[in-house]
Amino acid sequence: MPDWMIAAWVMLGGSVLLLFIGMPVALTFIGVNIIGAGLYMGGEAGLEQLARSSVGSVTSFSLTPIPLFILMGEVLFHSGLALKVIEGIERLIRRLPGRLAVVAVVAGTVFSAISGSTIATTAMLGSLLLPVMLARGYHPQLATGPLMAIGAVDVLIPPSALTVLLGSLSGISISKLLVGGVLPGLILSVAFVLWIVLRVSLRPALAPDNRGAGDDDTLHTGWARWQPFFAYVLPTLSIFGVVVGALAWGWATPTECAALGAFATLLLTLAYRALTLDALLKALKGTAGISGMILFIILGATTFAQILSFSGASNGLVQLVTGQNWSTGMIVAGMMMMLIFLGIFVDQVSMMMITLPIFMPIVQRLGVDPVWFGIMFLICMQLGLLLPPHGLLLMTMRGVAPPAVTMGHIFRAVVPYVAMSLLLLAAVFWLPAIATWLPSLLG
Repeated sequence: MPDWMIAAWVMLGGSVLLLFIGMPVALTFIGVNIIGAGLYMGGEAGLEQLARSSVGSVTSFSLTPIPLFILMGEVLFHSGLALKVIEGIERLIRRLPGRLAVVAVVAGTVFSAISGSTIATTAMLGSLLLPVMLARGYHPQLATGPLMAIGAVDVLIPPSALTVLLGSLSGISISKLLVGGVLPGLILSVAFVLWIVLRVSLRPALAPDNRGAGDDDTLHTGWARWQPFFAYVLPTLSIFGVVVGALAWGWATPTECAALGAFATLLLTLAYRALTLDALLKALKGTAGISGMILFIILGATTFAQILSFSGASNGLVQLVTGQNWSTGMIVAGMMMMLIFLGIFVDQVSMMMITLPIFMPIVQRLGVDPVWFGIMFLICMQLGLLLPPHGLLLMTMRGVAPPAVTMGHIFRAVVPYVAMSLLLLAAVFWLPAIATWLPSLLG
């Protein structure tokens, strides 16, 4: 067996084994890195280099958007402005089959445009809307499915911490990844709404109360119906316009756009007098906790890739794959299938850490458009959030759902949304312009 293959088994096999037995992601890769540095980078000298590389990996300026994007969502959730947005959307959507489920998708799309955390979006929508839907007679599958599905779309629609992380670890333009996810994310949101309306139209018993108790149309007509939209929804969406507009027109870097978005979020909550000291402290604590975890993971991922390269495993695997005379399309499709398979067992960050050190050299060798590849990678990560049995959003929903909602309900609820996500992945594979058109407008 060649030396590079032994190194690949030690590094990749060891990390996968530790992840499967439940070792925390950051500790898994730091432990494997220490072993790898000792074996393949010269013992003590390798460990010293490992320490220097670890420090350098988390002092990169390109990582600054991550805590800022997370802060935007945390401030909106803890200030209570998110509740006002839901109310504004609910007043506009009435006399529609599965109205509350549609409200969940539309509200989730809005929150995806102003929040960098998928779990936070799902937990908030689940805790607020799920009890109401169940009380009004919605079937548990129809009630939980849209909440989880739209939470996963948060990965695609900027601002997204996972997108910034993918760009940082892969070397793909963060600006183009952020902008490239907008169109696929909106396509999924529209598809979810159409599916809910069609499903409830065919089986009205799934959502017997389409208008909702106490939702008297005579109380919400004319300006009374539209006032919350203009007062809360539209100003909140303006934050998305600030972030994506500045990126699309080339007026600011991703870091500057994140700072603008965070500043606009703080100004908006202050203007509504919703940002109390207690809410701000909770938002800052939540941001610090999530950001610290992500930076710790980046530390392990960057040095993991360096050791793989130094040991010859990366180059050996690239030559093995590219020497099989497979077409570029077959290789890329195989990568996507591997990501979907990994999504069944491991979380999104682990998927990136395991695959990017191998995938990106192959992508570069084949001359594949990195933005197209990156958007498909994001769709696969979005799928992983919904795949049973370990999808993070399935577990999140289980945590906020009442006992009457079983894991069987939750697993079955995501099936149509997983199918739609797979169709989107196939569409982007065959029509790359879905992912690359908006980024191509960037300077």
